[in-house]
Amino acid sequence: MKRRNFVYGLGLAGLSIPLKSFSATAERQISTNKKLLPKRLSKGDTIGITSPAGAIFDSEPFEIAKENLEAMGLKVRFGEFIKNRYGHLAGTDEERASELNQMFGDPEIDAIISLRGGSGAARIIDKLDYELIRKNPKIFIGYSDITALHLAMYEKTGLVTFHGPMASSSWNTFNYDIFHRLLFERDMIEYSNPENLNFLEVQTGNRIRTINTGKAKGELLGGNLSVLTSIMGTPYFPTNWSNKILYVEDIGEKIYAVDRMMSQLKLGGILDKISGFVFGKCTGCDAGGNGYGSLTMEEVIDHYIKPLNIPAFSGAMIGHIDDNSTIPNGIEAEINSKTGIIKLLKPAVK
Repeated sequence: MKRRNFVYGLGLAGLSIPLKSFSATAERQISTNKKLLPKRLSKGDTIGITSPAGAIFDSEPFEIAKENLEAMGLKVRFGEFIKNRYGHLAGTDEERASELNQMFGDPEIDAIISLRGGSGAARIIDKLDYELIRKNPKIFIGYSDITALHLAMYEKTGLVTFHGPMASSSWNTFNYDIFHRLLFERDMIEYSNPENLNFLEVQTGNRIRTINTGKAKGELLGGNLSVLTSIMGTPYFPTNWSNKILYVEDIGEKIYAVDRMMSQLKLGGILDKISGFVFGKCTGCDAGGNGYGSLTMEEVIDHYIKPLNIPAFSGAMIGHIDDNSTIPNGIEAEINSKTGIIKLLKPAVK
């Protein structure tokens, strides 16, 4: 994932628990397959805004993030270190990890949402208190670089987390509707692309491309492709990919780099285990290079996925786009690759 300055700057507040490193604890903790569902959101709940990766340098995104969440009927608490700086990061690794640990441990915080992505989330996955997280399962939301945290929490605790809009994202009717139905109403969402028809009733935008036709069931698991592959081989990467529906997205990656990452998934044995595959959006991904020929993105994906003979499609509304769907990691779903539909088979919150 090519790091960009998407949204920047945010607020302060609240918890005064001393800094503590959980590195040794995290290394000793054992993976669990037990599923942990967080509690649903209700109006009046308090949502903590944390910045576990990149920093934001302007004040307006802080204000917009707070106002967006308050408009949903939620109270807002900013993390203690959210305005700190360490290079491009929102504080040192110890501060960012401590802030996230604090929010999971604070009984007054009902859910947690990331302010932004960027880079740096993987630097703190060995400093999180997974036993604390396991004992205090809460909604945790974010995407892009936050993928490292989603996968680590899934592997170490079994917590269902959510690949979805950030606090400072561009909220609109499409992404808010899915977010609210999934997290407030416990709806078993049926994800489909919005209609974008011309006068001949032909879909001209956000089209689904079927790679292999069919239906598949399995737990959804995935996120940002480059972040996901970057933590392969660590104790924080999920070990069980059998019967999973892998979904991926990315931004600003050259096609040769996507090919390399897909090759890593193949050589690592991941692709041979999954039951289905969904490629979302690869925003701003092109051939690049110096004039020599390049495979197309379609050719790259087909090279690795078609031989698997599993249901697969691309073009889902997942990624660095305004109409970004909130997807639960660890929830059973069924995909129909001909229609490009993802249907949850169970609620993602309790």
